[in-house]
Amino acid sequence: MDPKRLSSSSQQQVKLRIKRTKREWRPLEDRSCTDLPWFLLFTVFCVGMGSICGFTIATGGAARLVYGYDSYGNTCGQRNEQIEGVRLSGLDHTDRKYVFFLDPCNIDIVQRKIKSLALCVSLCPPEHMHTYQDLKRFAMVNGSELCSYELAGHKYPGLPERFSKCPKLPVPPSKPLPVFNRCTPLDVSCYAKFAEAVVTFVGDNSVLHRLIAGVAASKEIIIGLCVLALVLSMILMVIIRYISAVLVWILTALVVLGSLAGTSVLWWLYIDHRLYGNDTSSSKVREEDEVRKDSGQALLVYAAAATVFTIILLLLMLFMRKRVALTIALFHVAGKVFIHLPLLTLQPFVTFLALLLFWIYWVLVLLFLGTTGNPVQNEETGLIEFRLTGPLQYLTWYHAVGLIWISEFILACQQMTVAGAVVTYYFTRDKNRLPVTPILSSVLRLVRYHLGTVAKGSFIITLVKIPRLVLMYIHNQLKGKENACARCLLKTCICCLWCLEKCLNYLNQNAYAATAINSTSFCTSARDAFVILVENALRVATINAIGDFVLFLGKVLIVTSTAFAGVLLLNYQRDYAEWLLPLIIVCLFSFLVAHCFLSIFEIVVDVLFLCFAIDTKYNDGTPGKEFFMDKALMEFVESSRRLERAVERGRSRVKEVVSEGAEMKPMVSDSRDEGDVAKQKSSPEEEGAPGTSSA
Repeated sequence: MDPKRLSSSSQQQVKLRIKRTKREWRPLEDRSCTDLPWFLLFTVFCVGMGSICGFTIATGGAARLVYGYDSYGNTCGQRNEQIEGVRLSGLDHTDRKYVFFLDPCNIDIVQRKIKSLALCVSLCPPEHMHTYQDLKRFAMVNGSELCSYELAGHKYPGLPERFSKCPKLPVPPSKPLPVFNRCTPLDVSCYAKFAEAVVTFVGDNSVLHRLIAGVAASKEIIIGLCVLALVLSMILMVIIRYISAVLVWILTALVVLGSLAGTSVLWWLYIDHRLYGNDTSSSKVREEDEVRKDSGQALLVYAAAATVFTIILLLLMLFMRKRVALTIALFHVAGKVFIHLPLLTLQPFVTFLALLLFWIYWVLVLLFLGTTGNPVQNEETGLIEFRLTGPLQYLTWYHAVGLIWISEFILACQQMTVAGAVVTYYFTRDKNRLPVTPILSSVLRLVRYHLGTVAKGSFIITLVKIPRLVLMYIHNQLKGKENACARCLLKTCICCLWCLEKCLNYLNQNAYAATAINSTSFCTSARDAFVILVENALRVATINAIGDFVLFLGKVLIVTSTAFAGVLLLNYQRDYAEWLLPLIIVCLFSFLVAHCFLSIFEIVVDVLFLCFAIDTKYNDGTPGKEFFMDKALMEFVESSRRLERAVERGRSRVKEVVSEGAEMKPMVSDSRDEGDVAKQKSSPEEEGAPGTSSA
């Protein structure tokens, strides 16, 4: 082989590798469909989810859930077919539209079922019935028989089966539910077991009644405070750019002062312990001296560790002070984004509405699955239940996976929509030429080009979340039964999977932003975003640490402001127990609202940082490579450049001083060498002069 050909081929391979690793970012220039196979896979999966719903409707599960069915497998309100081997099945219940439980208070809390014989009746009992004569009278007057079908209504008082196949006396008055035709007792006191299972901290029923009464009396105030939390969250998203600098520097000062104070206290305790030990060691027993010595060594270790931590923290603060300024600038620009794109504030509402509708659909189909399948007689109660058998029992698992994947898909669509709008804002030089509705444009781009990318990213999160949820379920089931080693191992695995899920969520979010910029596939975008993040690792750490804490302070500010307003408004209710529960409800709702809104703000900051990192990497401000960034970020870049130039001038001066010193030394040595050479030249002349003169 010719070595020249080998060298040329190797050079071509190197050039190809360079082309592959170096990607030219072309923001918003070209659009193409990404991850189309994953879009088709997600579509097929959604068709499967819909098929489960169709299967439950076709096999009668939906009808049994809505209309109800009795303990013999008959659906109320319609004709039924005979079930083989089941007595009293196949009855015509066209006129009997309501499900009536003989003992509605017989509740199995573990299985969440009513362990009572259920019948289809034509009318729910509207009043109390204390005797079997009342049951007979109700059956004869209204034609609604409340005992088992094989018992005649006019014979109720004298039948021996009345104790097991008639309602438990006294029969409380009931009325049918609006949608689900079940006779529900008007007095819900028999459902106190559920209240005890849920509200375990309430030992006195009067306390529970007072809490509920307080909520009922304060419902207008609760609604007003929830609206206040909503308004405060929207206002904070706009004004946080003005207070972010103050919050950041206050946070920095508190962290530094706290670490210094903690270290000083530990050293003071150690010195005090040494002095106290030296003063009293002669009068103590040897064992006490050993204990004191061990505690002194422990204090020394703690103080030394705290000192090392404080030094590292101070060094980090010193080296990262410029990046703190970048965080403040990003918060400032993020506030401008919400001014130019006000529809971003509606994203939490849209996402919550989409999730709510999907969750309602999912719960309904899950309930349909609970009443779908083959009729099976319960060995314990003898009642007929419908269960999925064979391969059909895996439909529930398929449905459960759909809950996670589609929920993550909806959240990922929100991230992609926000990223697309922010990318459009950042890479549009003239902000007056922005699209009329950048949010709507981002949604249209998502639907047209990038649903496959969103489906792939959400599927990766699903693959990590399912094992974590399974391990959490196993941990809860084995609570108190497993040994310490197994418990520790389970918690470790759950924690590791949780951390992996958080990291993947962050990487997915940046991958969606890269897709919105370059219209590349998920894997390519994730790789490109990862390279950018690794190149700016310190900046990423600063923004995530300081930015997250500032947003957390914002959440705390909203919750405390809402709680303070709630205390002022609820102050006229002097009883503490009456306004405690309303205040707790308001605080929880305000935190949820603040979290939803500020999570959008966090996404905007992260996308802005990725755009800024790409902008500074591939542009330098020269003609043809002008920056896209905002004025606040431009000021940060200019200040960074001035600082870098000052540092470079300082380094160049140091180098000049060093080089001048290095040049002066050879000059002295050269002069010495010239003198030696002159002496050597003159010496033979001096020696030869007498010889010549004598000659």
